Amino acid sequence: MKYLPLIVAYLLGSIPFGLLIARSKGVDLRKEGSGNIGATNVARILGKKSGLIVLLLDMAKGFVPVMAVRLFWHGELPTDHVAAITGLFAVVGHCFPIFLKFKGGKGVATAVGVFLALSPLALAVAAVGFVVTVWLTRYVSLGSMVAALMMPFAMNLFYKGNQAYIFVAWVIAAIIWWQHRENVKRLVKGKESRFK
Repeated sequence: MKYLPLIVAYLLGSIPFGLLIARSKGVDLRKEGSGNIGATNVARILGKKSGLIVLLLDMAKGFVPVMAVRLFWHGELPTDHVAAITGLFAVVGHCFPIFLKFKGGKGVATAVGVFLALSPLALAVAAVGFVVTVWLTRYVSLGSMVAALMMPFAMNLFYKGNQAYIFVAWVIAAIIWWQHRENVKRLVKGKESRFK
């Protein structure tokens, strides 16, 4: 029973909404654009409306299980700790989904959902970094990595005594950076696509 939130979060995170929505329109998202199954690639290939739908669904994969734990958890472990680890499992599910042979998305939207449930204030700080970076560079990937790196510091600012929040923020940041490793290579070579 105590592992149920983690299992549910991982399985929910593993649902490839971007891939499913693109497939419903006759498009194999893995063969179009960047090949990523996330909202940014969906927006490029299918339009901003479809991209927004995928963004909200991917955010929900992180928000719903974390919020459910915060509202209904009554186990032995502290609720904050379980909520944070549950959020981590949702992100892991999105990035390494069992339904796609562990080859998933970048994890950004799902992480946004997680942190929206854990700490809207810390998320707001990271969101400023994202918006400013994208506004200056037009690189969504760079903005995502900047925001991911800012989250642990923002968590430390608002929750200095909550080691679970800070630890999970660092792990999620590392996962997001790892998932963006090809973007980093393209950024270095000046070949990364700008968002229009």
